[in-house]
Amino acid sequence: MKRPVAPTPPPSEITPRSTYLGRREVIGGLVAAGLLAGTAGTALCAPLRYTRGSRYSLAEAPNSYSDITTYNNFYEFGTGKEDPSRLAAGFKPRPWSVRIAGEAEVTGSFTLEDILKPHPLEERIYRLRCVEAWSMVIPWVGFPLGDLLKRFRPTSRARYVAFTTVMRPAELPGQRFPVLDWPYVEGLRIDEAMHPLTILAVGLYGEPLPNQNGAPLRLVVPWKYGFKGIKSIVEIRFTERQPPTSWNLSAPHEYGFYANVNPKVDHPRWSQARERRIGSGLLSPRVPTLPFNGYAAEVAGLYRGMDLTRNF
Repeated sequence: MKRPVAPTPPPSEITPRSTYLGRREVIGGLVAAGLLAGTAGTALCAPLRYTRGSRYSLAEAPNSYSDITTYNNFYEFGTGKEDPSRLAAGFKPRPWSVRIAGEAEVTGSFTLEDILKPHPLEERIYRLRCVEAWSMVIPWVGFPLGDLLKRFRPTSRARYVAFTTVMRPAELPGQRFPVLDWPYVEGLRIDEAMHPLTILAVGLYGEPLPNQNGAPLRLVVPWKYGFKGIKSIVEIRFTERQPPTSWNLSAPHEYGFYANVNPKVDHPRWSQARERRIGSGLLSPRVPTLPFNGYAAEVAGLYRGMDLTRNF
């Protein structure tokens, strides 16, 4: 079954692949020469080693690096779309560790290097759809979450996977205000977490994740709204019961646990039937929103028999 493809952004709004690869080579050379230790909002500057051409990538041109790194939802830095890129320079994503807990045979604290070492990275070009009815196409670099979870041997009681974001108000100024009940928490059913489309991202455009995009480790679930993509993860917990999620706790009538992109279920304050591609211009026409964000052929079977207007 062929997946429908949303209209491609105009060429004027796209960073050519040759441009960003050239940028990577320049940065890599500066790092090797000891002339560049870091840039504002960036975790590391050294280019990542990864493969391309995943069968899961979209045949669409990605948004520009500027679009992706300056228009963000990351309330830990502030509620404005430009706040994360403006305020992210003081965040320190190294050293980093992730706690594995709950219903698994292998638990404990693991460094980021422990987490990444066995997993080859690949670039996947995914569509990102946000609940505010805007979208982007992003060239993430990461690896399947399921490959990591299998290493910890979840038990038969593990039906869900819960995630927690780091809590550092000194570095994350948004956490100083009660916008949400901090730290940010999210969750998936374990079959959603194990699906090959679900990845842990460590980079974009071939470089390590900028701080404002969730450095050093974030979740990407492309058929769900963007708020499911929890950033700067410090804990992964296997649970028997459905875990709480931050936006569902904050506004349960607006944000459900599943958060699957469903153009037939509107947000209480706006329609989800159409979306605007960031970078296409404020006057550009909105395009129809695709069920499951265009990934229905791969994931609709996960929800067979469910009422997706109630389980939203």
